[in-house]
Amino acid sequence: MSDFFQTGPIATLHRLGPPHLARIEKDLARFCRDTPLALVLPCHVRDLHSPALRRIATALRPVRYLRQIIVGLDGAMRPTDIAAARRLFSKMPAQTLFVRSDGTRMRRIRQRISAAGLPAGMPGKGRNVWLCCGAALAFGEARAIAVHDCDILTYERGMLARLAYPVLHPRLGFDFCKGYYARYSDRLNGRVMRLFFTPAIRALREMPGTHPLLVFLDSFRYPLAGEIAITTDLARRVQMPCDWALEAGLLAEIARNTATRAICQSELCENYDHKHQSLSVRDPRKGLHRVASDIARWLLRRLAAEGAKLDAATLRTLHSAYLRHAHEILRSSAADAAINGLTYSRPDEKTAIAMFANCLRTAARASIADALPSPMLPAWKSVQSTIPGIFDELRAAIEADTAS
Repeated sequence: MSDFFQTGPIATLHRLGPPHLARIEKDLARFCRDTPLALVLPCHVRDLHSPALRRIATALRPVRYLRQIIVGLDGAMRPTDIAAARRLFSKMPAQTLFVRSDGTRMRRIRQRISAAGLPAGMPGKGRNVWLCCGAALAFGEARAIAVHDCDILTYERGMLARLAYPVLHPRLGFDFCKGYYARYSDRLNGRVMRLFFTPAIRALREMPGTHPLLVFLDSFRYPLAGEIAITTDLARRVQMPCDWALEAGLLAEIARNTATRAICQSELCENYDHKHQSLSVRDPRKGLHRVASDIARWLLRRLAAEGAKLDAATLRTLHSAYLRHAHEILRSSAADAAINGLTYSRPDEKTAIAMFANCLRTAARASIADALPSPMLPAWKSVQSTIPGIFDELRAAIEADTAS
């Protein structure tokens, strides 16, 4: 999207003109001498055979500025799983480590953390990313960490370059960068972002006593994007949700732990496509139904924990305000699809909005009954303080898992 408009307090770095990848990678090679970079790839063992992850692995092979690649493997229970991972990542340009989050050694690490009175999380992407960031800190090779999803069908290595550049550049002064992009194919995608998160945030901003967190979240072009770059110093201090609220929850932690002027968002590519989930209208435990439910529950509890007054009357008003904003976005999405010649199904969009409204209503009821914030995975700074030798144990477990 070739524009240079700045949206709110977060610096927006646009993709203007040709990609200039050779120049950017040359700069990154220089920056990484002083600020080495680790790349975290959180995935499930079933992704090892997917076209998306094969494309990512192939695209990364020419990248010369990486110090480490840390592959988080959920569900890797068999020796053949790690063997398949080693084959896929056999020609990487940097040290490659494998974090078997469900393996015996990593389970002992989690039990050690739990025994010390700290939450060690439930299975999922949040715990995967948290353990991989812990690995980067434990090895101490990197001073910055980049994270991106492993189901990107349109992946190109320029995405990593544009994500890492703002944090690695010694004079730009950014501690955190969030990626953003347009999401479309023959139709507009990104339904949770477009039809749920954005209208919910804007509805909440209309409630009395608008919380600064809402303004912050609404400043991002794509707050639910899975692509981030972060300094290791900041990564050491932040907590993470272990459910589908990972991306939004991490943004809230970033706002709490660093100055707004040290945060930016970078346009990574012209178009982004990844594996799509079903709505799962009838089953709240699956698909986008589960995603929206986790995010809604986290958002309302986080606001309540930070002092926002969300009583029963306010939450009833929220439901109406959400529907109004969602249908306004539906109208603008229909116009956007029409001018670009994209397929657009208004009935399908309305079905999604109705389901998302129910997610918000259910989360509102739950927040009244239980105002406790959603459990967060602890900051690694707290883990290390509580268990001084934890990084030695984590490093030994990962070295053994990588070699096995």
